[in-house]
Amino acid sequence: MPTDEQLALDLLGRTDYGRVATSMRALPFMAAARHVVADGRLLLRMHRGHGYHQACAGSVVAYGADNLNAAPARDGRWTVQLIGLCTAVEPADAALELFGPPPGCADGDLFDPVYLRIEPQVTKIHRFGPTRTRPLQHLR
Repeated sequence: MPTDEQLALDLLGRTDYGRVATSMRALPFMAAARHVVADGRLLLRMHRGHGYHQACAGSVVAYGADNLNAAPARDGRWTVQLIGLCTAVEPADAALELFGPPPGCADGDLFDPVYLRIEPQVTKIHRFGPTRTRPLQHLR
């Protein structure tokens, strides 16, 4: 039976983007990131120019992704959240290929990729499916 972490990574492998959350100058913030699952690990690609990677690397972060707007309700919807230590990495060539080409720009600047890895300590998965049918009950 797969662990929650394995199930979460499987679901994350079905979508491309999520949000990383941590604190910067004692204030919480969230930033979008491209993610891939490579060798059973979650890797992120962000734009270096924003500087968000500096707040993430070496810190405990939360990362969340979902298919809430992409999947029809009949197919089931899910959310995944991972919490763990984030480190800066240089991915292997095979992992870089999984990311695909980076965007040309971010907020009008040339996109300068930086890569991070999250080592999950806590994993949460929530699934939302069609309503179950319940028999009608008679009121007395």
